[in-house]
Amino acid sequence: MRNITAVAGRDTLINCRVIGYPYYSIKWYKDALLLPDNHRQVVFENGTLKLTDVQKGMDEGEYLCSVLIQPQLSISQSVHVAVKVPPLIQPFEFPPASIGQLLYIPCVVSSGDMPIRITWRKDGQVIISGSGVTIESKEFMSSLQISSVSLKHNGNYTCIASNAAATVSRERQLIVRVPPRFVVQPNNQDGIYGKAGVLNCSVDGYPPPKVMWKHAKGSGNPQQYHPVPLTGRIQILPNSSLLIRHVLEEDIGYYLCQASNGVGTDISKAMFLTVKIPAMITSHPNTTIAIKGHAKELNCTARGERPIIIRWEKGDTVIDPDRVMRYAIATKDNGDEVVSTLKLKPADRGDSVFFSCHAINSYGEDRGLIQLTVQEPPDPPELEIREVKARSMNLRWTQRFDGNSIITGFDIEYKNKSDSWDFKQSTRNISPTINQANIVDLHPASVYSIRMYSFNKIGRSEPSKELTISTEEAAPDGPPMDVTLQPVTSQSIQVTWKAPKKELQNGIIRGYQIGYRENSPGSNGQYSIVEMKATGDSEVYTLDNLKKFAQYGVVVQAFNRAGTGPSSSEINATTLEDVPSQPPENVRALSITSDVAVISWSEPPRSTLNGVLKGYRVIFWSLYVDGEWGEMQNVTTTRERVELRGMEKFTNYSVQVLAYTQAGDGVRSSVLYIQTKEDVPGPPAGIKAVPSSASSVVVSWLPPTKPNGVIRKYTIFCSSPGSGQPAPSEYETSPEQLFYRIAHLNRGQQYLLWVAAVTSAGRGNSSEKVTIEPAGKAPAKIISFGGTVTTPWLKDVRLPCNSVGDPAPAVKWTKDSEDSAIPVSLDGHRLIHTNGTLLLRAVKAEDSGYYTCTATNTGGFDTIIVNLLVQVPPDQPRLTVSKTSASSITLTWIPGDNGGSSIRGFVLQYSVDNSEEWKDVFISSSERSFKLDSLKCGTWYKVKLAAKNSVGSGRISEIIEAKTHGREPSFSKDQHLFTHINSTHARLNLQGWNNGGCPITAIVLEYRPKGTWAWQGVRANSSTEVFLTELREATWYELRMRACNSAGCGNETAQFATLDYDGSTIPPIKSAQGEGDDVKKLFTIGCPVILATLGVALLFVVRKKRKEKRLKRLRDAKSLAEMLISKNNRSFDTPVKGPPQGPRLHIDIPRVQLLIEDKEGIKQLGDDKATIPVTDAEFSQAVNPQSFCTGVSLHHPALIQSTGPLIDMSDIRPGTNPVSRKNVKSAHSTRNRYSSQWTLTKCQASTPARTLTSDWRTVGSQHGVTVTESDSYSASLSQDTDKGRNSMVSTESASSTYEELARAYEHAKLEEQLQHAKFEITECFISDSSSDQMTTGTNENADSMTSMSTPSEPGICRFTASPPKPQDADRGKNVAVPIPHRANKSDYCNLPLYTKSEAFFRKADGREPCPVVPPREASMRNLTRAYHTQARHLTLDPASKPLGLPHPGATAATATATLPQRTLAMPAPPAGTAPPAPGPTPSEPSAPPSAAPPAPSTEPPRAGGPHTKMGGSRDSLLEMSTPGVGRSQKQGAGAYSKSYTLV
Repeated sequence: MRNITAVAGRDTLINCRVIGYPYYSIKWYKDALLLPDNHRQVVFENGTLKLTDVQKGMDEGEYLCSVLIQPQLSISQSVHVAVKVPPLIQPFEFPPASIGQLLYIPCVVSSGDMPIRITWRKDGQVIISGSGVTIESKEFMSSLQISSVSLKHNGNYTCIASNAAATVSRERQLIVRVPPRFVVQPNNQDGIYGKAGVLNCSVDGYPPPKVMWKHAKGSGNPQQYHPVPLTGRIQILPNSSLLIRHVLEEDIGYYLCQASNGVGTDISKAMFLTVKIPAMITSHPNTTIAIKGHAKELNCTARGERPIIIRWEKGDTVIDPDRVMRYAIATKDNGDEVVSTLKLKPADRGDSVFFSCHAINSYGEDRGLIQLTVQEPPDPPELEIREVKARSMNLRWTQRFDGNSIITGFDIEYKNKSDSWDFKQSTRNISPTINQANIVDLHPASVYSIRMYSFNKIGRSEPSKELTISTEEAAPDGPPMDVTLQPVTSQSIQVTWKAPKKELQNGIIRGYQIGYRENSPGSNGQYSIVEMKATGDSEVYTLDNLKKFAQYGVVVQAFNRAGTGPSSSEINATTLEDVPSQPPENVRALSITSDVAVISWSEPPRSTLNGVLKGYRVIFWSLYVDGEWGEMQNVTTTRERVELRGMEKFTNYSVQVLAYTQAGDGVRSSVLYIQTKEDVPGPPAGIKAVPSSASSVVVSWLPPTKPNGVIRKYTIFCSSPGSGQPAPSEYETSPEQLFYRIAHLNRGQQYLLWVAAVTSAGRGNSSEKVTIEPAGKAPAKIISFGGTVTTPWLKDVRLPCNSVGDPAPAVKWTKDSEDSAIPVSLDGHRLIHTNGTLLLRAVKAEDSGYYTCTATNTGGFDTIIVNLLVQVPPDQPRLTVSKTSASSITLTWIPGDNGGSSIRGFVLQYSVDNSEEWKDVFISSSERSFKLDSLKCGTWYKVKLAAKNSVGSGRISEIIEAKTHGREPSFSKDQHLFTHINSTHARLNLQGWNNGGCPITAIVLEYRPKGTWAWQGVRANSSTEVFLTELREATWYELRMRACNSAGCGNETAQFATLDYDGSTIPPIKSAQGEGDDVKKLFTIGCPVILATLGVALLFVVRKKRKEKRLKRLRDAKSLAEMLISKNNRSFDTPVKGPPQGPRLHIDIPRVQLLIEDKEGIKQLGDDKATIPVTDAEFSQAVNPQSFCTGVSLHHPALIQSTGPLIDMSDIRPGTNPVSRKNVKSAHSTRNRYSSQWTLTKCQASTPARTLTSDWRTVGSQHGVTVTESDSYSASLSQDTDKGRNSMVSTESASSTYEELARAYEHAKLEEQLQHAKFEITECFISDSSSDQMTTGTNENADSMTSMSTPSEPGICRFTASPPKPQDADRGKNVAVPIPHRANKSDYCNLPLYTKSEAFFRKADGREPCPVVPPREASMRNLTRAYHTQARHLTLDPASKPLGLPHPGATAATATATLPQRTLAMPAPPAGTAPPAPGPTPSEPSAPPSAAPPAPSTEPPRAGGPHTKMGGSRDSLLEMSTPGVGRSQKQGAGAYSKSYTLV
């Protein structure tokens, strides 16, 4: 333990710390004695030793701490305690001292350990010797010496002694006594009356002197001083000065300040106090009253030391009479007072303030306040409108300024705004305690001006601000006036009327309700209601869809926002007559003779006459054998039977009967067919006789123009006038034979020949007689007749040209062109029989024209001219909508070209916009408009129209859309929905529903208490009131309504609250607690989920709608595609020889049947084409590895007719209106004949394909090249090739087709569910085809290049539009134009870059046959290589089998090698799909027999069978082409074309 130092006389603690456990005891020892051994020692349990009042001799020494840790083991440690003794200062005192005395004070330490240090302090600061103070210190003593005591030596002195043990001190005070003296002596001074005054006198000394004040009154020499009485007004301040709190005049006089403290003598000093009087207001009025507009004086009196100035202030503003002329100030002296007067001339409202007069002199100022109150008539009250109803209003007002006088009453005045106040109405003397009033007996929907007055004892206020209010509307009090009815049509009545009288309208007439009912026996008598909005003072409304020729009663009611007024008196009118809606019944026809027939019938039902029956009309027309109709005739009668005379003999007639009224002809009856009886025939239409040898002649004739029956035979008469035979010889032939050879005649003798036809009725008239003489050498003569031959298209036509002569003549057929005759080429379409007959198979419009047959031998020649007219289906009509109503759509149209055959009628098809259920209506050929009745109100309809002639139905018109009048219901905000609400019931007025022009079919109401989930439903109609029953009292409800009509549904929501049990209303609903919190949480959680679900559903609906819209457009164009397939050509209406009436573009798509037999290598191109075998060996596999497709083209040239483009296509772009197609060049206005080119294409192994393309080209005479001039279409396979899928378009239809397809299908895509639709056209090209060659690049503008299109499955029609032609430098970069057909390889330099094969163009000598590719084209070549998996077309490798080699069944002249411009690669089956089994499957009918037998092939048989069927409704060409190929195969559109997919 460490040693301890203790201070004597204090307590000390010695700790003995023990670390460890356990221990048994702790003991202390000193000098071997166990402690404690006296009363000052204490040992605690924890081992601490305490020494109390330590003594140096007794307690100093060694101490031992012993700890017993085991019974026999202890440890100990000692500590030395040293004791220090602190110093002890003996007491000392300061003796009394006076100024100037000597002072000596000793400080002696009587005990304490040395060394001891002694120091002095004065007032806590160390004293340093100097300035008369000296300190002397010795070992245990120190003395303080002051040589001359002064007042500054006063203070507390401390002696401090310190040693190692402690520091002690002793303090004593030195007091120095000083006699009194003046610090501040009193001087004479002035005191201000009423103000505080201080008489200054300040002394010091020690002890502090005592000061006494004395006062001697009077201004003369003081005689006797008296002590100043110290009261609350007079006090002595701590500094000995005298304070007078409120100086008075009696305080004038001498004052003596005397001080003493017992040291020395007393001191005193006298001074004189003068009292000055400040300015004071002695009198003024506190309050006073003035009348506004009158003069007023205010007086103020002041006194004090002169001079005195009096100033007037108004509020805080000093009044300056010189600046404010309304004020005047006058001042006068009145003895020792001054009187000032302020005059107000006159008093004003602004003077109702505090005025103050200020009196001012050198010693002070005073102010007097005067409250002036200016009284006047009050301000007008502030008026406000609390509530306005139809016939009353509630007013409330607030009185602002009362004119400083109590309000005594109010007056209210009101008038019509348009009147003057002279015609006012008043409510007077209203109590001043009332602040609101009700004004009653007002007129609804009127504008009023209101003002108000207030009164006090001074007078009446000005009128208040004039308020303008409009009373609410009330239901009209009067009916509409001058209601008139005017029948307009058989189903409509025009209602006219005028608005109710102005004073009875009670508001703005919003509209009218027109009620109408049928007033005929059997009607229910209920009014049908329609609404219309008001348009003015005179109204017109047409009631539609009424019964024909029926009487109706009509009433009209006006309504405004408040409700419906009374109805007008019922007025009756009858709808106009209409045509009968049903034909006569029981129509019968009976043929009496060959030219007389009897028609009978019975009257139509009376209810369908729709008027007064005027009579009947019988319409009949003849039907000729060639399909044409005769002139339509009609007979009118009032009887129910008619006899038709003068009919053509043995002729089929169509008969219809109709009834008519004043309105016109009714519905025709069904067509009834009748045939007149046979009669003797007319003479043959022509006869011709020619010598055939020296003893025979040949006579030929034409059938009678009017056979009047079935020709049974012909009788030929031959007589010789010089032979003497009286009777002619008769010869008979069958009716089919129109010529006869008469032999055994005499040479050189003349004969007369004539012919007669025979029917079952007898022999007819004879033909003309011709004279003939047999001859030895017979020149060539044609016994057939020329003339006009009319035939429908797609029929086989035989043009006979039978000739005779010796030697046998040679027959040649030519066809007239513009200025030359072109020999008829013989192919599968044209064939000349051995008898000279020209056979034209499946004629088309382009086959029309003049054909010349020439027979020639050594004796001469003969010719006949046949004008062939081919009839085609009519062109599409141009359909428009002329008028619509709520239930009808009226259509008008302009027919197109009739196709060479009279139009027999029109087929109108219509359907609801979102439906594909089309309804057909047959319309007479004479009609040019039609009204679709009984349609749904407010509904969109699609309509299309097609014409029919003897050939068939024509192209369907563009589909147009029209909407009937009307819209979905809507709720008028002007109508009050709730008419009554109590605690358990609510009554709703549903007349606020506006039907939108279409009758409301249903109204559904749903309601629920707010905060609940379940809705309760109620169904109603718009004409009734609805009661909601069993409601909860004092509850807020939500209401939603849904009203529907044929146009759609309208929705409306509302909230209402039931009343409390006592009939009081409840406050708006607040945020709920408890359960409401749960609902709110559920709502918070459910909202995002519901919104997400709705979002997904909305996305699905939008996608579905887009899909439906896209499918709708695809279906709408189906008719366009079918027309391109089903129609062949359009002919002229007046087919005469010479230039046609206008330029026409004829395009033909022949029937297609393609058989690819890999085993045999046989391909058949068309039903009527020569069969040309093309084997796979012809598709070389040794081409460049980066090539796409190789192809073989077989070109069949046509007759050279004309050159140059027929149609100018210089500005055609996909999706635009190619108006320039109509810019026809007059130099090439005649028809052109086209040749066909078929192309087979096979791609590389990665993308195998077969493509069949047909191009139509005009063979030109310039430079021997073929120039493409027309639009081009490609055809694919079809199972029903026997239907002859052909197409024709005209110039205007070509442009419309381009525009319609490009616009309608620009964004259409292939849909899965329509992949099985059946079409025969797979690609429809509309190209810019007036240029001589084709170059191709990419189009950065995306106008001519699209992404790869969907593979063209069978049943898919893909339309492709090429980019614009190169008309300028910019547009020339990205174009696609046709390539001329050339047989030599050098001409392939004009091909597009992507169709060039390096292997094909590289010659043996290494020279390039084409110029170096420019950089731009090189980049384009690199671009096209990126598409090497997408079925592009390349030329053939020269190592492959040479093109154009003659094959069996084809000559070298008809097979020309060329490259395809556009080919359609048939799509491959999906990846992993196994190819079909060889041979036709049961679901696939075998291919029909071809027109020509397939030629044998030298190729060995392949697996798959010899008759694998290609195509069909579900099989692509690739699926059958090479069995075993199962890899994925793709096909894409060319980079030069824009593709659209048509389903």
